[in-house]
Amino acid sequence: MLPVVMSLVSTVVTFALGTKSIVRSLMALQAPEGIGDNAYAMEAKLLAGIVSGIDLYLIGIALLIFGYGIYELLVSSIDAAREADGGASNGLLDIRDLDQLKEKLVKVLVVALIVTAFKYMLTLKVDDGQSLLLFCTSVLLLALSGFLITGHRHKKDHP
Repeated sequence: MLPVVMSLVSTVVTFALGTKSIVRSLMALQAPEGIGDNAYAMEAKLLAGIVSGIDLYLIGIALLIFGYGIYELLVSSIDAAREADGGASNGLLDIRDLDQLKEKLVKVLVVALIVTAFKYMLTLKVDDGQSLLLFCTSVLLLALSGFLITGHRHKKDHP
């Protein structure tokens, strides 16, 4: 039970930190510093704060999935959740074995990594050909990782 409880507490903490990051970014919009030549850098910084909040929400969701999955697998199944869906749900919290738990966690964590990479790409300065090449390679790798996460599902849907 300890991993389940600590996972749920960690979920609440990461949701609170994500909300704090987004609120801090929204409050910084009222600051008069964004006017002038430095406006683009300020906007990128504010957007990075909002994306950081979203990233923390995704990490919280991963912790929630972990806690729920561990409870379902090791302690007891939550019958009320299954009865509400008729027992045939394939949602994010429908975890019946360890492989499903790993698959769902990997999906959420890869999306969190994509969001983190996006945050850093917002503030990346493209000054020369090498930095442009690195930026384009990063975008290509992010697109490839998104395809690999969802690509196998499309093959199952269309025989």
